[in-house]
Amino acid sequence: MKQVLEFLGFIALMQGVMGLVHEFTHWHVGLVQKIGFLDGYEVYASVALLLLAFALFAVADSQKSG
Repeated sequence: MKQVLEFLGFIALMQGVMGLVHEFTHWHVGLVQKIGFLDGYEVYASVALLLLAFALFAVADSQKSG
């Protein structure tokens, strides 16, 4: 379970970073800008993904490794 949470945290972290990179550099990376209902709220969604990633890492860290 710990590895699954870490993997999901990594995916959320990368998508959040790529969403912010897209917003500030206009490079076409990440999935946040491709989701239609987030149009105009990409920065907020990217920050929310970053917060979700840190929460997932915290929960994964609290899990027993065995």
